[in-house]
Parts: sequence; structure tokens; C-alpha cells
Amino acid sequence: MLHTSLLFAPAGDLAISLIAGVFGLLFGSFLNVVIHRLPIMMQRESDNYVAEESGKPLPHTDRYNLMVPRSACPHCQHQITAMENIPVLSWLALRGKCRGCKAAISPRYPLVELLTGALSALVVWRFGSGHAGLAALFFLYVLIALTFIDADTKLLPDDLTYPLLWAGLLININGTFVPLQDAVIGAAAGYLALWSVYWLFKLATGKEGMGYGDFKLLAALGAWLGWTMLPAIVLLSSLVGAVVGVGLILFARRARNNPIPFGPYLAAAGLIAMLYSAPLLGLTMRLGQP
Repeated sequence: MLHTSLLFAPAGDLAISLIAGVFGLLFGSFLNVVIHRLPIMMQRESDNYVAEESGKPLPHTDRYNLMVPRSACPHCQHQITAMENIPVLSWLALRGKCRGCKAAISPRYPLVELLTGALSALVVWRFGSGHAGLAALFFLYVLIALTFIDADTKLLPDDLTYPLLWAGLLININGTFVPLQDAVIGAAAGYLALWSVYWLFKLATGKEGMGYGDFKLLAALGAWLGWTMLPAIVLLSSLVGAVVGVGLILFARRARNNPIPFGPYLAAAGLIAMLYSAPLLGLTMRLGQP
């Protein structure tokens, strides 16, 4: 068994950070399942609701959730064995191909696992493995899931944004990251800030510039990090989004009117703000001075 001092190590502990990185690799495999299945679960639920309201037979009656059915190749339905599901290593051993039909397996699966592992180690290095570190890991994992789901579907599911919001308020009851008052104001201000931008843009252009999920995500970030971090998060996410958007238009020949999801940039900015809150807050205050 691990010694108690290792399980609840302070920030900057290399051993526990490496352990967190290995755990992150394993959890990244589960996040791949969440990223793939949650949008499908939402669509199936919507289809069943529409059918029920219309008095038609339900189109989806089989069990489908994050655990059932077992993962399988979408091309040949070959069920993924435990040895084929080892993070990163299995993809490399299989050379990025299904064992059954040799269809290509997206490299994004191991990339998500590597990203989750590396960021897990960084988070625990920054916050330790006590309640703040565990809370920060939860924050990280939800943001990773939201990032890739939004990139794929342009949706930020309530099933993830609402738990993130309420968890932020709960974790700050004792001021883990910010005082509770700052967290409550941050949640309200985060939502209302983007809600106001949405309506101003819609009134001016007649178009919708962003989705309601973006409001909820910024509200959740405000609940975790407080209202004082919101300007830095919005500024950072807007800068990254603008650079990536211009790059996609210039180099990927993406149409200017093709919507770009804003959630990934909010998520990235929120994680950076959690890890480096002090320098970001200082920079924001200096920019605001005359």
C-alpha cells in the first residue's frame, strides 16, 4: 500500500505527479469513450422523446451508455479486448489498425490519452494530491471531454457543464480556490457576460454568434476561479480562438462563414487560468491600468 504521505503529497512532489500521469493515461482511455458516446446517447434520447411525443414506437430500445455495449470496431464490430485497450501502447502495437479488419484507428485516441496523462501530472505537480489536487483533476477531465465533444459536434452537453458548475461552487465553500462569494459572482457574471454578447450580436446582425453551452461553460469557470479571472479567461480564449480561426481559414481553406466552436478555447483558457492564476491576474490588472 502507498504511504499516507504519498497519497496526500504536497505540490511539487515528483513521485505522486508521475503516478497521476499514469492514472491520467488510463482515465484518458475512458474519456475517449465519453467523447464518442455521450453525443450519441443525447441523440438517442432526443429521438426517443420525439417518437414518444408523436405516439410512434421508440427507435432505440437497446441499452447504450458509457459502459454498455463493449467497445468495438465501428467497421467490423470486432470487440476490443483488454490487451487491445492499453493506453497508447495498444495503438502502437496494432500500428494504428483494427486487429480484425485492419481499418485505421484514429490517432486522436492515443493523443487524448497522452494529453490527459501529461496534464494530470502537471495538475498534481501544481496542486498536490490533496482535495485541491483531486478537485483540479476533476476540473481537467471535464474540460478535456467538453473540448473534444464541442470540436466534433459543436455541442457542450448540459450533462457536463452543469456538474462542472455546481462542483465549482461546492469546492469553494471553504475557499479551496477562491472565496465562495467570488465563486457565486463568477458563475453569474460568466453566464451573463456571454449571454449579453450573444444578444447584442444577434440584435445587430440577426445571427447567432455562439451557443448557450458557451454561457454555461464560462459560468462554470467563474464558479471555480472567481469573477476576477473572467476577463483573463475571455481575453485569452478570444486571442487563441482568433489565431486558430485565421489559421484554419488560411491553411485549411475553411470557409469564413463556417462556425468555429468556442468551447475548446474557453476550456484551454480556463485550465491555464487555474494553473497560472497569479501571473494572469497580474497581467490583466496591468492591462487595465491607464
